[in-house]
This record gives sequence, structure tokens and C-alpha cells, in this order.
Amino acid sequence: MEGLVILAILVVLAGPVLAIMALVAVRRLDGESSNHLIPQLTSRIFALEQRLSELEKTLRQASPSETSARTGKVPTQPLPEDFPDQIRVSAPIPATPPQPPPIPPPARETPFAPVTSSGAAPAEALQSIHGTRKASPLDLESLIAGRWFNRIGIVALLIAVSYFLKFAFDNNWIGQSGRVAIGVLLGALMLPWSQWLLGKGYTYFSEGIAALGEATLFLSVWAGCQYYALYSRDVGFVAMIAITAVMAAVAIGRDSQRIAVLSLLGGLLTPVLASSGKDQQVVLFTYLILLGGGALVIASKKDWKWLAPIAFVGTQIYFWGWYSEFFHSTSPLERTVLFATLFYLLYSVLPIAKALRGVSTGELDVAMILLNSFAYSVALFILMWPNDKWPLTLLFLALAAGHVAIARLLPVAVVGGSGLARLLFAGLALTFLTLAIPIRLEGNWITLSFSVEGAILVWTGFRAASNFLRQAGYLLLTISALRLLFLPPAGGQFLFNARFGAYVVMIACLGLALWAARTYKTHVEGQEQIEIGIFAVTINIYALIALSAEFWDYFGRTSTGVDGALAQHLSLSILWTAYASGLLFWGLQNKSALLRWQSLVLFGLVVGKVFLYDLSFLERAYRILSFFVLGAVLLGVSFLYQRKFARERESS
Repeated sequence: MEGLVILAILVVLAGPVLAIMALVAVRRLDGESSNHLIPQLTSRIFALEQRLSELEKTLRQASPSETSARTGKVPTQPLPEDFPDQIRVSAPIPATPPQPPPIPPPARETPFAPVTSSGAAPAEALQSIHGTRKASPLDLESLIAGRWFNRIGIVALLIAVSYFLKFAFDNNWIGQSGRVAIGVLLGALMLPWSQWLLGKGYTYFSEGIAALGEATLFLSVWAGCQYYALYSRDVGFVAMIAITAVMAAVAIGRDSQRIAVLSLLGGLLTPVLASSGKDQQVVLFTYLILLGGGALVIASKKDWKWLAPIAFVGTQIYFWGWYSEFFHSTSPLERTVLFATLFYLLYSVLPIAKALRGVSTGELDVAMILLNSFAYSVALFILMWPNDKWPLTLLFLALAAGHVAIARLLPVAVVGGSGLARLLFAGLALTFLTLAIPIRLEGNWITLSFSVEGAILVWTGFRAASNFLRQAGYLLLTISALRLLFLPPAGGQFLFNARFGAYVVMIACLGLALWAARTYKTHVEGQEQIEIGIFAVTINIYALIALSAEFWDYFGRTSTGVDGALAQHLSLSILWTAYASGLLFWGLQNKSALLRWQSLVLFGLVVGKVFLYDLSFLERAYRILSFFVLGAVLLGVSFLYQRKFARERESS
């Protein structure tokens, strides 16, 4: 009974396949018959055309006598020379009857090209029939019917087969071994069928069938080892690896990046499908290294850009998934750090190799370099902080030295004229070197990492004329600035503490970005000018926040011997007034309207604070001092502006 059911299922499943094969065969026969009849008809018509052309040529080359007879002209004989002049009379010339206009030959409509006297081959005439056909671009109709329906049809067939098999399985028509065998057989048959479709020119449909075959094979092998337990998980794991290798070979043979991506996705799904739920770190991470290495080799040979990013993302998902599930205090830290380092080195090889070959570094390569470095840095920090500060510091120093060595090996200029990879690795070396010191002191190094890397990206973007790098740098600077504002480190000794140091680094990074923009100002235009202006204002805002926090904490201590609250507010008024004065003087010297307007806004804040708060809450002595300082400074500001206006009037 089971054999009959299996045979019936195969017949049902083979029906659509045979129908498609029959349709393709009919279309081929139709095309062959058309291609056989058209050349014969063309040759016969061509022969008739040539005979008509020869007849017309014969008529045009008729003899002169025949032409004279047709026109009615009579040839005259000359008279003898001794004939008397009196008798010499000109022979009468017969009047030529008016000639009717020539009758044009009847027009003939023909789809053929004009036939010359030398003749043309029937093949050329055939070409004139069909004309030159240019491949039209894929329109919406072809996209929907040819591609979307292909995917939907594959999914529909997969669902139909799944439901049918489930129905058969639920009724115990087929045993467990038969179910797995049917799936493996169908999946295996789809691969040669896909190759046959490719030979007929159905490239896209062929790749869809190959994807369906791969999915069927993976599903069948998974069911055999996990659902029915017909064989061990190790056997299923090896079988899935074999399927991945076969699909990779198919992708290389067909030169198809899409099939290669499908093969890689199948390889990434293999650990999940064959998982036992136990901690098998060595097996899992070794497999990921081998899978990623194979993907990178194929990507390098075939120049397929999407294999490396997909493999990298899959590796990171497995690494952090394993960490959240199995890593604990007793886990081997050294082995985990070793695998994290191997992952980092693996995905650094391809961009370095491309740069050494002189290939320009694209945006995807830049993203891979940055994400790989960031993921490795975060992994080291999470694994080693705070119990292993010294090893963590040494690792970052080693990373800085390694990136410097790589930057020196890379060419200064690659294809396109920009040594982008060299600049990137040099910037990363500076980033790791910058992180090594604060890592030893405290854990607020993520803000420093973002700010330093953002500034380096902006500088590199201007050097390499890459708007993508500059925008990435602006984003990192924005993230680090917001993180510092809402999650600042703790303060401490006046001006010598982690909080003030973090603000100084942030201001320096913003200043580096501003300096790079002014140095390469020809690249700045439109929206980017607004972004640079915002950074210029942010520098002064953060400098004022950092100084205000230091003065506020210093005068708030009881050890100063003065009333803390009163001294704090007075110190802020004096600090803001002095800072606004410095901005105004600098703006006048550099003729910068932006600096002058920042100064005026800050003066406005000081005036509001003094009149609204200091006047009501400060004691008499502090109140007098606050108003005296503000009034004197405002008079000085007014004098400077009056002198500026006078000079402008004199110069005009």
C-alpha cells in the first residue's frame, strides 16, 4: 500500500513538471517549423525579384536603332561637295510629334530591401524581413509576470506539496523513512531540472527552481535528524554541509551570485537546523570560520560583493546568540577572545587584499571595515571589562600598532585617485590608541570611541572627497555628543576629572571636523554647510556646559568657606559674561558674524539671569557685584560696536 501511495504522489508531483516540459517542447517545435519555412519562402521570392531586375536592366540597355525606330527619327545622307549651291536645299526635317510623358512603372509594395544589380544573399533578405530586434528593458508587466509570479508560484507549490504531504503523513499513508526519501528525491531532482531550464534560456525561473530544491533538501534532512530521529544530528549536520557545498559549486558553475547567496544562507541555517541545544562552542565557531572563509574566497574570485556582508552578519548573530545563552563566569575566556579575534581577522582580510591589488574601496567595503572594528571592540570590552583591564589595554595597543602597519603597507593612491583604505586604517589606529588610555581608567570609553572615530571619518571624508564618510562621521559625532550630554561621567577634582576630560575630547573632535571643513571648504555645500555651522555652535555650547559644571561643583563644596548657592549663581553669571566677551572679541577680530551672534545670545541669557534671578535671590554684596560686572561689560561691548560702525562709515 505504501509503495502505491508513493507512486501516486510522484505522479501528482510530476504532472506540473511534465506540463512545463511539454509546453517548452511545443514552443521549440513551433520555432523550428517557422525557422524552416521562412528561409525557403524568402529564397523563392528573392529569385523572382532578381529575374525582374534583370528584365528591367535589359530594357534599359536596348540598341540605338530600336530606340530610333520607336522615336520615329530617319537618318539623313550627306550631299556631295560639288552639288550646286543654288540647288543645295536643306532637306526638310520631319516634325517630331510631341512625346507623351513617360508612363512610370507600376509601383510594387514589397517588404524586402531593394535589390541591386550585384544581388544580395537570401540570408540578407531574411535579415531585412526580421529587422534588428533590440532587447527591450524589463517593464512592469514582465517584472510581475516573469519574476514575481515565479516567486509566488514557487511558494504556492511548496505550500501545496507541504499540505499534501502533511495530509498523507497524518493518515499514515507513508512511513517516516518514505517521507524523508520523497523530500530528498524531489529536492535532488530539482537541481538537474533547474540546469535543463537554464539551457533553454529560462535563467530566472531556473534559479527559482534551484532555490526550491535547496529548501526541500534542507527541510528533508532536518526532518530526518530532528523530527523523526532516523539518524543522528551529526549525520544531518554533515549532510547539510554537503548540500551547501553542492549549491556553492552550482553557483560557481553558473556564475550566479543569487545562487551563491542562497547557498550561504543555507550554510548559516545549518547550525540552527542541526542544533542539539547544548554548548558546542568549538564546533560552532570553527564551522562559522570555515563557512566565512569559503564565502570570502568565492567573493574574491568572482567579485561578488554581497557574500562577505551576509557572512559577517550571520557570524555576529551566532556569536552574540551563543554569548547570551552559554557564556558565564566559568566559561573559558581565553578561548572566546581567541575566536572573536579570529572572526575579526577573517573579515579584515578581504578589504585589505582588495586595497593591496589596487581596487578602489567602495562604500560597502568601508561599512565592513568600520562595523568589523566596532563589533570586535565591543566584544573585547564586554568579555574583559572590568576584571581584565590590563589585557584589554594591551589588546587595544596591539590593534593600534597592527592598523598602523597595515596602513603603511597599503598604497597611497588606488584606482580613482584616493587612498581611502590607507586613511581608514590609519584613522582606526588612532582610535584604538586613543581608547587604550581611558579603558585603563574607567568604562566610559564608548563616548570617546564614537567621538574620535567620528572626527577621523569626517577628516578622511574630506581627504578622500567622500560624502558617505563625512555623513557617517557626522552621525557618530552626534551620537557621542548626545550620549555625553545625557550620560556624563562623574566629576571630581576641579578641571582634572573624567567629566571635564570627556568634554575636552568631544570639543577637540568637533574642532577637528570644523577645521577639516574649512581646509576643504570647496567640498562643503548645501545641507552640509548647515551641519558644519551646527557643529561650530555646539563647540561653544559644550565648552560652556563643561566650565559651568566645574564652577558649579567647585563653589558648591562647603570647603570654600562661602555660601554655596550664592557663590554658584554668581560664578555662573561672571563665567557666562566672560565667555560672551571672549566670543565677541574673537568674532570682531575674525569678522565672523556667527561668533558675534553667539556672543549676543549669551549676553541676553546673562541679562535675563541677572535681572530675573540675581536681583531677587542673591544677597546685597553678590547682587552689587553681579550688576557691576554685567554693566561694565555691556558698556564695553557697546563701545566696541560703536567703534566698529565708525570704522565702517569711514571706509565707505
